[in-house]
Amino acid sequence: MPARDRDDSPSMFNLSRRKVIIGGTLLAGSLAAGPALPALLPEADTPFMQLSKLLIPHQLDAEIGKRIVAALTTLRPTLAQDVPALLAIASKKDARIVEDFFPDVPEGPLKETALSIISAWYMGVAVDAPDAQVFAYENALMYQPTRDVMTIPSYAKSGPNGWNADAPPLTDMPKF
Repeated sequence: MPARDRDDSPSMFNLSRRKVIIGGTLLAGSLAAGPALPALLPEADTPFMQLSKLLIPHQLDAEIGKRIVAALTTLRPTLAQDVPALLAIASKKDARIVEDFFPDVPEGPLKETALSIISAWYMGVAVDAPDAQVFAYENALMYQPTRDVMTIPSYAKSGPNGWNADAPPLTDMPKF
């Protein structure tokens, strides 16, 4: 009678009926759920995020974008009308980057809205004031170009959000 675990066929490579059924069920389930997956992902293709991607040449976080919209809506009540207007200017110029359409944005509220969106992404606040609501601190874009050489200002010993981190050990003091 042959041994159940052979040397030339390790158990991790055995294919049982149970593994085939489970694998097939998972495959069928993932194919069925495929169209529903974009609904579960963050809203990365909102008009505001489309405009932000044209204005800013960085990888943008959709959650921070939602916070920016909430903060800017209170400061700029015309934001809901300005975003489609700016997108229309960009689409008329077939813009891929900000330089393609920004010179065509008229002076006034539209240009101010575009500049406030850029400023919010970079600074992490909607207005530069002592009591400003911070919606992106360590993910503010002003820290991204130099993040490999510059530490983000913080009172935490090990960097932003590092309040619970253990402090680095001190070296032994010399004994005289």
